[in-house]
Amino acid sequence: MQLVAAACKLLDVKPDVVLRQFGEYFFYFCKRSGYDHMLRTLGGNLFEFIENLDALHSYLALSYKEMNAPSFRAERNGDGTMFLHYYSDRRGLCQIVPGIIEAVAKDFFNSEITMEIVNQIEEVERTGKKEHVVFLVTQKPTFLNVVCSNKLPQTISKELSQNYLNNPTQPIFHMMFTSLIGKLLRGFEPVYPKNLCIDLKTFCNAFPFHIVFDKELMVRQAGVNIQKIVPGLQTISIHLDQYFSIVHPEVTFTISSIRKFINSHFVLQTRRDMMPEAWRDRPMLELRGQMLWMESLQCMLYQASPLLRSLHELEERSMHISDIAPHDVTRDLILLNQQRLAEMELSNQLERKKEELRLLSQHLEEERTKTENLLYAMLPKHVANQLKEGKRVEAGEFKECTILFSDVVTFTNICSECEPIQIVNMLNSMYLKFDRLTTVHTVYKVETIGDAYMVVGGVPIPVSSHAERVANFALGMIIAAREVINPITGGPIQIRVGVHSGPVLAGVVGEKMPRYCLFGDTVNTASRMESHGLPNKIHLSPSVYLVLKDKGFMLQERGEIDVKGKGRMSTYFLEGNLAATEHQIMGRSVKEADSGRASAQSARDCNTEAALYRLGKQASPVCLPLNYSTTKNAHLYKYTVHLRKFLRCASHLVAPYLCV
Repeated sequence: MQLVAAACKLLDVKPDVVLRQFGEYFFYFCKRSGYDHMLRTLGGNLFEFIENLDALHSYLALSYKEMNAPSFRAERNGDGTMFLHYYSDRRGLCQIVPGIIEAVAKDFFNSEITMEIVNQIEEVERTGKKEHVVFLVTQKPTFLNVVCSNKLPQTISKELSQNYLNNPTQPIFHMMFTSLIGKLLRGFEPVYPKNLCIDLKTFCNAFPFHIVFDKELMVRQAGVNIQKIVPGLQTISIHLDQYFSIVHPEVTFTISSIRKFINSHFVLQTRRDMMPEAWRDRPMLELRGQMLWMESLQCMLYQASPLLRSLHELEERSMHISDIAPHDVTRDLILLNQQRLAEMELSNQLERKKEELRLLSQHLEEERTKTENLLYAMLPKHVANQLKEGKRVEAGEFKECTILFSDVVTFTNICSECEPIQIVNMLNSMYLKFDRLTTVHTVYKVETIGDAYMVVGGVPIPVSSHAERVANFALGMIIAAREVINPITGGPIQIRVGVHSGPVLAGVVGEKMPRYCLFGDTVNTASRMESHGLPNKIHLSPSVYLVLKDKGFMLQERGEIDVKGKGRMSTYFLEGNLAATEHQIMGRSVKEADSGRASAQSARDCNTEAALYRLGKQASPVCLPLNYSTTKNAHLYKYTVHLRKFLRCASHLVAPYLCV
C-alpha cells in the first residue's frame, strides 16, 4: 500500500484508479507469461470465466504452495447480472479485481462491463478475518448480443434468415445468422432416465471416495475406500464434521455455508483425533472434489478424489494406486508428477555436476594463472608464450640497451664469518627491494648469481629511455641498500654498481630450466664497470655518460682508469637525479617516504650507538626508551639525554665508516 500511496502522490490520482490500472496491466502480464491459453479455456463466456476463477487459483496453489490467493464466489441474477463475492486477507486491494475482469471482458469476449461495489460485509460463514467485498457485474448490451438473445421474436429470426438467403454476401447479416444458429445449437436439453440404472454396491465401488450427507451433516452414504480409511463412516447416524474439517474454501461446516460456495471446489481433511490408532502418526488424508445439492433428496453429494501429488505421499498414507478408481485422473497425475520429479532430480544432478565442473575449471584456471605468473617471472612474456606453444625462440638483436651489474662489497668475508641462513636472509631482503624497483622503473631483471644482480633496460621491449630507466633504478638500489643490514657489522651493506650501454644479442638457451640470456661485448663492459667501481657508487661507462649528460642527472668525472680487457677508459660516477626526489625514485608515496626515513634514521641511531659502545664510549643503550628510573641520578639522566641527541645528529656522518 505504500507503493500505491507513492504512485497516487506522484500521479495525483485516487488509489482506486491506480489499483484498476494495475489490475489491467497484471492481466496482460499473465498473458505474456504463458497463461494465455489457460485463461482462454476457463469459460465460454464472461460469467463462466468468473465462476471458474476460484478453481483457477486452487490449481495455481498446487504449484505455488506459499501463495496466499484471494477466493471468489459468483451468484447469477435473473436479470442477467452477477454478484461476485471477493475474499482476501489483504485489505484495500479489492479495486484490482475490476481492472482484471474488465480487461478479460474486452480482450477475450469483446464486450464491456461495469463493476460496482454494492456491499462490504463480514460473513459468519467465513473462517478467519478476511475482507469481503461484493461486486455487481453488469455486461453492457451490444447490437450483436441483442440480435442473438433468447428474447428475439420468431418474426425477426425468419426475416434475418430470409435476408441472409437473399444476400449471403452482406457481412452484418452473415454475422447475425451465424450467431443465431450458434445460439440454437447451444440450446441443448438433456434426456434423463426414469429410473437410475445402477445399484448401490456398484455405485459405491465406482466412486470409492464419495459421501452423501443431509442438512444436519449426517452421513447417509459413503464410498468403499473412504470407509476403509475412515472406519467411523460405517457407523450409522454419525456427523460428517466429526471426522472432517473444511480446508478450502475457508467456511464454517454448515449446509448453508456449503450451498453458498457450491460452485467452488471443496477440500476436506480428516481429523487426527478421530482416526484409528495406526493413522495417528501419518499425514492426514485430504479429499478434493465437488459439492452437488440433490433437491429431491434434500441431501448433498460430495464427489471427491484423494488429494495426492506423488508416490511418496501415497506411501505415507499406506495407500496404493489400486485404491484410486481407474477412471480417476488422480492416478495419471501421481504417475506423471513422479516422472516430473525424477526429471527434476536428474536436472538437479546435472546442475550439481555443472557446478562441480565450474569450480574445478575455476581451480584449474587459478593454477594455470599461478603457473603462468611463475613462468613470466623467469622469462619475458612473449618468449614464455612461444615456448608454451612449442615454438622455437629465435635470438634477437637489440641495437641499443643499457645493462647494469651490482654486487655486495666484501661479500666473501661476510660469507666466511656468518651462518648460511644469515646470508640467505640478507640476500633475500636485498633482492626483494631490488625486484620491487624493477617494477617501478620498468626494467627487466635478467638473473642473479650469488650476490650479483643483473638488469637491462630496452630489452626485451625496445624503448628510447632505457638509459634513464636504468640510471634511476641504480639510484634506487643505493638507497634501498641502506636498509639492508650487514650481519657482521650491524650496519647497512655496501654495494657496487656498474652501467654500460650498447648493442646485445638476446635469446633463450637450454631446454632444462631455460633462461633468457644476453650476449655481446656490452655485457662484458658493464661487468667491468661494476668490478672497477667503488662502494656505494654508480660507475658509468662513456656511452652511458653521453646519453645522461643532458637529462638532468648529477654526473661526476672519475677520470681515466685501467679496465681489464679494455685498456684505458674515461669513466664517471652517477650522483643523483635533479629532476626526481628520493621517494619518487623509490616509487613510494609521501607518507611511505616519511615513514621509511624515520625507520632508517632510527636504524642508523641504533647502529651508531652500538658501534660506539663496542669502541668503549660507554654510550647508554639508547635503542631502548630512556626514563628517570633507568639512571642512577638526575645528573646522569641529563647527560645521557644530551649524548643521545648528539649521536642522532652525527649518525649519518659516522655510520658509513663503521662498516669498513
